[in-house]
Amino acid sequence: MLLVFIEIREGKIKKSSLEALGEAGRRAAELGATVGAALVGPAEAGLDAELFARGAARVYRLENALLADYSAQGYALALKALVDALLPAAVFFAATAMGKDLAPRLAAKLGVAMASDCTKVGAAGGRLEFTRPVYAGKAFVTVALKSTPQIATLRPNIFAPAAPRTGAAGETIVKAVDIPGGAIGGRVAEVLKESGEEIDVAEAEVVISGGRGLKGPENFAMLKDLSAIIPRSAVGASRSAVDSGWIGHSHQVGQTGKTVSPNLYIAVGISGAIQHLAGMSSSKVIVAVNKDPEAPIFKVADYGIVGDLFQVLPALKEELKKLYAE
Repeated sequence: MLLVFIEIREGKIKKSSLEALGEAGRRAAELGATVGAALVGPAEAGLDAELFARGAARVYRLENALLADYSAQGYALALKALVDALLPAAVFFAATAMGKDLAPRLAAKLGVAMASDCTKVGAAGGRLEFTRPVYAGKAFVTVALKSTPQIATLRPNIFAPAAPRTGAAGETIVKAVDIPGGAIGGRVAEVLKESGEEIDVAEAEVVISGGRGLKGPENFAMLKDLSAIIPRSAVGASRSAVDSGWIGHSHQVGQTGKTVSPNLYIAVGISGAIQHLAGMSSSKVIVAVNKDPEAPIFKVADYGIVGDLFQVLPALKEELKKLYAE
């Protein structure tokens, strides 16, 4: 079995978890294995049907009153108990903030290795192989984990979710989890979102990022105007913009921020330092807007606009309004 941890946010399955589930289904078909989905804590009953439609043969619901809110310690204990019972060949997580927090904890409890931020999964000799970036994204390495289960986090927006199957059915198994007293030292009490923010920059299909070239926090409104026009888009930022206090850290793209792989990445007023490139170089199409023709960002861009962003963005906004009005 290949087991997938399913992340729930605001009562819905995160898209990145569906991507991990889809990839598990493709690899399971090659290995002759089944796919299981793990839900930890409370979740709507109707979510099981969506998981069956997306390829899960079984849904495991791990329940305990102490798991009502996310806790890395509690969730790791619950998943370890499930893994000990099922002995899956691999466990997949989406490489989200929660996945990056939880997967290494589970690996440590099991005493096994893990591959993080994977951009490709293959199968050879009856075992999985994982491709992941190294050296700040300048190279890629393919690894095979000798320990079992093989644990991996998969980068969002890289793997395609499975197409939903009409009428698909499966088995739901509810397991009560024993959490020893004092095992949970901390939990997430509340999740605060910025006003009007709907899509995590790591999961957006289009990311419009700004850097120091925007000259001040007020000019990020120009990027937000573009994002309001483009469906499933989000506003990102370079570290310099975040460090200057122009926008929140949740928007930061780069080695010390979030790694993104959107269909389209628009870099506005960003020079293209290696730390920033490490977080967005796997974007499918990169467009750069910068007045410096020698800016490093142009070396990785598919399309480059050399010009004053304060002239380019208003013109781009008007063209986008026409495009989406059609």
